Amino acid sequence: MTRVITRPKSDGGPLAGIRVVDLSTSYAGPTGTMYLADMGADVIKVERPGHGDDARAWGPPFRGADSAWFHSANRGKRSIAINLRGDGGRRVLDRLLEKADVLVENLNPAKLESLGLTPKAVRARHPHLVYCAISGFGLTGPDSDLPGYDLVAQARSGLMSVTGAADGTPQRVSTALSDIVTGLMAAFTITAALRERDRTGTGRLVEVSLFETDLALMAPRIAAFLAGEPEPRPSGGTDSVLAVYQAFETSDRPIVVAVGSDAIWRRFCSVTGLDDLAADPSLADNAGRRAGRPRILPLIAGRLARRPAAHWLDTFAEAGVPAAPIRSLSEVVDDPHVKARAAIQSLATEDGTVDVVASPWRMEPRPALPDPATVGPVGGHTVQILRGLGFTAEEIGELTATGAVAVPEEKESA
Repeated sequence: MTRVITRPKSDGGPLAGIRVVDLSTSYAGPTGTMYLADMGADVIKVERPGHGDDARAWGPPFRGADSAWFHSANRGKRSIAINLRGDGGRRVLDRLLEKADVLVENLNPAKLESLGLTPKAVRARHPHLVYCAISGFGLTGPDSDLPGYDLVAQARSGLMSVTGAADGTPQRVSTALSDIVTGLMAAFTITAALRERDRTGTGRLVEVSLFETDLALMAPRIAAFLAGEPEPRPSGGTDSVLAVYQAFETSDRPIVVAVGSDAIWRRFCSVTGLDDLAADPSLADNAGRRAGRPRILPLIAGRLARRPAAHWLDTFAEAGVPAAPIRSLSEVVDDPHVKARAAIQSLATEDGTVDVVASPWRMEPRPALPDPATVGPVGGHTVQILRGLGFTAEEIGELTATGAVAVPEEKESA
C-alpha cells in the first residue's frame, strides 16, 4: 500500500487557519508557499495527475520517487491531483478557491486565459482571495510574456555582470538565488495583503517577478552606477565600495576578511602587525583604502599567507574583526553552529527521511507546529481534501473515474 505522509492540522503559527492553494511549479512559487506552511498555513499543492510538479524529476539525487530539490521546497503541504483541462477538475478547483484565502500561480498568460484563471477572472469570482502571480518579468511591459528562469533573471538584471573572477567571464551565482528570494518576496507580500484583508474583507492582486527580485538584489550596485560609479565588472569577490572586503589565502586555506569601518581597519592592522598601514593618513578612511588597494592588498596577502587559517580566525575573533573560512558544503552541514541552530532538519518521506535547510527565521514562543513532512506523492491527499470540501464518497468516485482528479496508484507489498 502507498503510505501517504499527512500533516496534522496546526494549532499554532501566525498563519494558522489560512488556506493557500498552490498552483505553482518548479522552485520560486513552491519556496514561497513552503514558507507560508512553515508559518502554520494549510497549503494545498495542486498538481497534474500522473506527472506533478516538474521539480519532482530534477535529479539525481532522489529520495524515494522525488528529487532532493523538490523535497527542499515542498515540506508541510498536501497534494491534490486535478485535471484542470476538464469541467470536473475546474469545478473542484473553484470549490477549493471558495474556501481558500490565497492563490499562488506561475502559469503563462495563455494558459491562465484558457483555464479561466486570469487574475481578473478569479478575483471577480472570489474577491476575498489574495491572488499572487509569480512570473519571470511581471504581468505588464513588453517582455511580460517571456518565460522566466533563474539563469535568465541573473543575466538580464546585471547580477552576472559583477560575478566571477576578476577580468573573467561573468558567472551565475551557483544556487537558485532568483527563485529563493522571489519566494521569500512572495511570502512577505502575501502576508501583508492578508493583513489588509483583515481590515477590508477584500483580497488584492500581488505580483512578484524573478527579474525585479534580481534588480532589488542589485540595488546598491545600480545606485552607485547611477551616481557616477564606473561600469562594474566581475571582481573575484572584491567589493566595489568597501576596502578591505574580500578573500585571502592563508598558509593552508582561503578565508574572507570584512573591514567594514575605520575602527575595524585599525584593529585589523594592529593584530596583523601592519601598524605602518594603520598610521598612514591616506588609508584612514574607506575612500583612501579603496584608492590604495594596489598598494595595500599585496602587503596584506603576504602577511596572511604566513600563518594558517585557524590562527587568523582566532586572532580576528578576539580582536572583533569579521572573518570566516570559505567552507565546502561537507563542512557547512557539520558546522556546530548549524547544528545548534537546527538549521538543517530531517523530513519524513514515503521512503524514510530527507535532510533539508530549515526556514531562515526563529520565533518565540515557538509555534506548536507538527513535525515537518514532505508533500508526499502526487495526489496523495486528494481524497482527504475533497472530503474536507464537502464532496460525498459518490462524487469523489465519479471525479476519480472520469479523470477529473487522481489518487496515487497503490504499491504492491514487498
